[in-house]
Amino acid sequence: MLTSTRRATGMAALAAAFVGASVPVTGLLDGYPVLSGQAIRYAIGAVLLLAWLRGRVARPTRRDLAGLTVMVGAGMLGFNAAILLAQRYATPGFVAAMLGASPLLLAVAAPALRGRRPAPAAIAGAGLVTAGVVVLSGGGAWHGPGLALAVLVVGCEVLFTLGGVGVVARLGAVGASFWSCVGAAVGGAVLSSAVRGDAAWPVPTGTEVLAMVVLGSVVTAVAFGFWYTGVAVLGADRAGVLIGLMPVAGLAASVLLGRQELTAVACGGALVVAAGCVLGLTRRVPSAARPEPRPAALR
Repeated sequence: MLTSTRRATGMAALAAAFVGASVPVTGLLDGYPVLSGQAIRYAIGAVLLLAWLRGRVARPTRRDLAGLTVMVGAGMLGFNAAILLAQRYATPGFVAAMLGASPLLLAVAAPALRGRRPAPAAIAGAGLVTAGVVVLSGGGAWHGPGLALAVLVVGCEVLFTLGGVGVVARLGAVGASFWSCVGAAVGGAVLSSAVRGDAAWPVPTGTEVLAMVVLGSVVTAVAFGFWYTGVAVLGADRAGVLIGLMPVAGLAASVLLGRQELTAVACGGALVVAAGCVLGLTRRVPSAARPEPRPAALR
């Protein structure tokens, strides 16, 4: 049974919310080697995704390797490294504001890769989302290489979705997520060991173990499977507007944890983001970047 458009939209929205709300959890790993922590997180995700598939995993072909490399190198390991570096030279608000440009880039790039024109509704919706994120985040500030690193974060986020389009079409949403997690776990472990040697694998504290489990299960296994299901059914251009929900979820988590006050400006930005998501998702014509989803992987 194929995933319905409404269900796929809900799944992609939840995926974006999970990632956005996970920022405080990610901060619990500040004292642990970055690449090692990511390797463990993605290894946990790979095991859970394999269980989700009940061990029935289609093997990637040579054609899939390029897309998986982009997903792993840019969208997973690259994104996490870039966002950590960017926050050393820019405020979180500035990085979030820049990340808000991702839906607009996807609305243009996804159809262009298929030789088609962007859909006006997708462009308009993505534009509203971008504006809403800027208002929500407050704009922020940067110094030194902060701008370049923030642009790199945006590029990695866009490539995470675009790189997976073809792989998802051939392997299914969950299958593509599984192989990307395997690649990120192996790649992160090798790189961390090469750079840090014996210091790459300290015994994690109880708090760090809990953070790794949460990130590996909810933010990786569930969120990746849900996100790529949305990409498969909606198309990368339409699903992209939901990236705007990440900073909204991050704001909600910060308010609930007492780390940030809820202001009228932030609420206004969140409403603009919501309006942009609705507009970007109301298009009824076939998406320019929509692959045919594989039923077995989307059950």
